[in-house]
Amino acid sequence: MADRSSIADSQPPAFVMAGMLHAMWTARSLYVAAKLGLPDLLKDGPRTPADLARAAGAHEQSLYRLLRALASVGVFAEDEQGRFALTPLAEQLRSDVPGSQRALAMMMGEEHYRAWEDLEYSIRTGKTAFNHVFGKGIFDYMVDHPETARTFDAAMVGVHGRESAAMCDVYDFSSFRTLVDIGGGNGSLISVVLQRTPGLRGILYDLPHVVERAKGNLQAAGVLDRCGTVGGSFFEQAPPGGDAYLMRHILHDWDDERCLTILRNVRKVIPPTGKLLVVEGVVPPGNGPSFTKLLDLAMLVVPGGKERTEREFQDLYAAAGFRLTRVVQTAVEVSVVEGVPV
Repeated sequence: MADRSSIADSQPPAFVMAGMLHAMWTARSLYVAAKLGLPDLLKDGPRTPADLARAAGAHEQSLYRLLRALASVGVFAEDEQGRFALTPLAEQLRSDVPGSQRALAMMMGEEHYRAWEDLEYSIRTGKTAFNHVFGKGIFDYMVDHPETARTFDAAMVGVHGRESAAMCDVYDFSSFRTLVDIGGGNGSLISVVLQRTPGLRGILYDLPHVVERAKGNLQAAGVLDRCGTVGGSFFEQAPPGGDAYLMRHILHDWDDERCLTILRNVRKVIPPTGKLLVVEGVVPPGNGPSFTKLLDLAMLVVPGGKERTEREFQDLYAAAGFRLTRVVQTAVEVSVVEGVPV
């Protein structure tokens, strides 16, 4: 991956900066295209703007301008007859493809967008913009807005789906008897681990209404017979019975104090020979491009958490009664941060 100096050398800095500033235009255009369902409307072949406008309930000329703009950045393609078709990028916004990014586009374009509008509030105060805008934290907000919760679940599958296989490629779960997925959400992660590790049993642990949503996914994945579900709050307790406790993108949602509450609850039930497995990005040193550093800003703005360096993980583990044993990098942005009780 090129560093910033090589990018600046290849293009004038003013041009690079203008592209960064205009990125919002593309993001908002993608959101509207996803919300209107344009990629789904094009899955059977090219269609005219007039046809698409009728199907999507949109203004024909304005829709044409949206499609033309997105075609200029490789999303959609206009043919000589004025019809628009899908491109490989546009395929990612279909709702019916593996790893669909449509829900992510919807999530980023709605409540998350409004929270990011208040980034300055977070930077000035150190407080969470989402709470400031909506009057409550995002997880409480989703309890009151089930449609937002469903979009969030689908977005997380699209975002984190590739992480599951990448994690299993570099970390061997076969030595464990029972894996407890703390804050396991819709069950997508533990489903992949159980599919890849035939002798393993699982426990999905999350809030009661969340695990109810997950049971259908576990059934569809063919692992419900090997995966129990337990409803509860990881701020109050962790379920006993595992010899490995897994958390993916849980700690980064919270500040250190609340992370210590979660980890200490795990420490109370994990056996002396057990393993703590935290799957998250680890903030790298230096000035190179880093998605994790941008995600760290998202954690500040939306849930109020943070991404952490390896040293910060070491300190957090030690304070909770664990020792960090190794960091196993995957082929994607996350690592398995392994710990053992001390």
